[in-house]
Amino acid sequence: MTSNATTTFSAEVFQNPYLPQDAAEVHAIMSISAQGDGIADNASALTSPLLFGMICDTSGSMGNEKIIAARRGLIHAIELLPEQASFFVISGKVRATLVVPTTQATAQAKRQAIEKVRGMGASGGTVMSSWLALALAEFEKFPDSIAQALLLTDGHNDGSDAKNLQTILQRSEGKFQCHCRGVGTDWKVTEMQTIAQNLLGTTDIIPEASAMDADFQAILKQALGKSTRSASLRLWTPKGATVLYCKQVSPELQDLTEKATQVNAQTQDYPTGAWGGNESRDYHFCIQVQPGGVGDEMLAGRASLVTTTNGVESKIAEAKVLAIWTDDESRSAKINSQVAHYTGQAELSAAIQTGLQARDRGDLETATAKLGRAVQIAATSGNESTAKLLRNLVDVEDAATGTVKLRAKVNKADAMALETRSVKTTRIQKSAS
Repeated sequence: MTSNATTTFSAEVFQNPYLPQDAAEVHAIMSISAQGDGIADNASALTSPLLFGMICDTSGSMGNEKIIAARRGLIHAIELLPEQASFFVISGKVRATLVVPTTQATAQAKRQAIEKVRGMGASGGTVMSSWLALALAEFEKFPDSIAQALLLTDGHNDGSDAKNLQTILQRSEGKFQCHCRGVGTDWKVTEMQTIAQNLLGTTDIIPEASAMDADFQAILKQALGKSTRSASLRLWTPKGATVLYCKQVSPELQDLTEKATQVNAQTQDYPTGAWGGNESRDYHFCIQVQPGGVGDEMLAGRASLVTTTNGVESKIAEAKVLAIWTDDESRSAKINSQVAHYTGQAELSAAIQTGLQARDRGDLETATAKLGRAVQIAATSGNESTAKLLRNLVDVEDAATGTVKLRAKVNKADAMALETRSVKTTRIQKSAS
């Protein structure tokens, strides 16, 4: 175990090391827990400076009720910031405007910022790359901060901005995390998920403008709870081995494979973003090794969490990943319960997304089959939150078999909520079996 300021980390690996003869893939789940005091309940516990960026869509479609609610939510978030934190506010149209430059959250600075936010209006178009570029410029001025951003929109990005958006997302990786929220139902889930996934954030829907205030405060509370600026999941593998993938599987699915940084020929780091006290995350990695014969054993990998504070690297006690080849089928056929569970959660997410896509294009047979399979997995895995969302789109006749009927009329917000939250997973009681 190792501690960073007020946060203490622990980690363990779950796997079945026994493989049938000539098998080459080793699966393992690494569970990481952080415990400690964040500043949500104790402002004096702020050990790394929080910089909270608020990026608000102020294009023409945000007029009337939406901009009023957005201003109210931003103002309340500013009021709740402790003095040790810093913040900025960006108004997003075709061009981004820095309404409030980065400032420490003193009482006077907050009063001045609130007056500027009250003057924000809605007009023009939507070019999100300019919003994120301006946010990146602010975050880069404070590289040692816990960099967290909230991005709110109600519409589509301009079609001509796709290339620029991808470029700025690549430049922003590792510089800040961005939590995306769409208000109403005229925005694109895939657009927001692309931004959030690139920047290790979350995506969700705010169905009604009146709910913005509470949602903003929930995101701020999470940001205030962060006490470790960033951490990396480090995987060492022996010569000849290859990491096929590394994915966060809890509390939601996020593929980190393409985000790897090469430490040396046999070691890779995968970013996990900022951490706060009292949170747990699980990661699933698959390592391809040279196949062995019966009786062969090898160290297939070592996994650890690495943090860097003031240039000093700290590492959690390493957990070993083993491979033991056997001709005993009762050993090799047994799938570790953690690996099996999260493999199912990944299938659940894929079934939902495929089912919704089929429904949108009118392929009702495929939609019924996939959403029925999703209902079945949600029921067997205990993912009640996803099961509840599914029941807004299908009538469940038998959850155990996945027998469902598509509902003829579905609220668009319900369908979007299912799509955005399909990546959220449920955990099971840990077991080393």
